[in-house]
Amino acid sequence: MSFRATLDVLDLLDDPEVDGHAVARAFEPVLHVDVQRVDGEKGYTHFVTARTSGKNGKSRGGSAPTLGVIGRLGGVGARPEIVGLVSDGDGAVAALATALKLGRMAKKGDALWGDVIVSTHICPRAPIQPHDPVPFMGAPVDMATMNRHEVSCEMDAVISIDTTKGNRIINHRGFAISPTIKEGYILRVSENLLDIMSVTTGRPPVTFPATMQDITPYGNGLFHVNSIFQPATATGAPVVGLAITTETAVPGCASGASHAADIEEAVRFVVEVCKSFGAGKCSFCDPQEYEMLLSLYGSMRILQTPGSAR
Repeated sequence: MSFRATLDVLDLLDDPEVDGHAVARAFEPVLHVDVQRVDGEKGYTHFVTARTSGKNGKSRGGSAPTLGVIGRLGGVGARPEIVGLVSDGDGAVAALATALKLGRMAKKGDALWGDVIVSTHICPRAPIQPHDPVPFMGAPVDMATMNRHEVSCEMDAVISIDTTKGNRIINHRGFAISPTIKEGYILRVSENLLDIMSVTTGRPPVTFPATMQDITPYGNGLFHVNSIFQPATATGAPVVGLAITTETAVPGCASGASHAADIEEAVRFVVEVCKSFGAGKCSFCDPQEYEMLLSLYGSMRILQTPGSAR
């Protein structure tokens, strides 16, 4: 179970003085966390990265694939306007709880087969951003900066976790997964991930749609459901969005809107994906089908760029 890790991280991040160094200190008994401060036009944040080494992971000279887990958000807090942890922080909570759970497992001797790299950023004073139908959280740094610090070329596949409550297209409380995004293509939903979701939740799997606009980079003037697919603009690896969801539209800047049970369920799912992916038992896409798409229709990498000048 991942409840202890989830509750520990919720308590850790619900603090006006939390930063990347506080996360590193809290994780130190089981896991090393790299911290880097980055300043932007709207403040600063701490990017944090934690790696768990698998028994056959690349960090040990092995050949097992490496999974990336990215917690996407604008900020864990919107102080001074809002007091407390905001809904937008759930992505960071889920990613860090995954890292903490994996670290505790490894400390007990339950090391995975492959490496896992977890990255997110910590900012308790992020700006609020207008958005339809409800306000979002902005970020102190731009999306290109986030991608540079959170998306690694070592990642052979990526799970991007983001609070996705400010919309009317996912009317389900818990979490949902997206189709696989790879180099501008929206591929079919992974059957392996659907299987793992069914097992960990005990319910039928829940998915959500991706649009062409959603998978393009921020800053091009197009509508994006949120930042959940932005890692896919910065890597050639397959990316799957994991949305933490609600039945109603909830502002990203709302406090008191984080549901520990829903986050824990998402963490448990991600942990199981980590186990299976490193062991070669879980694929995010069919390589042969992807190559057939390329041969029939060519590259779609233009969708990973800002596009043609208007």
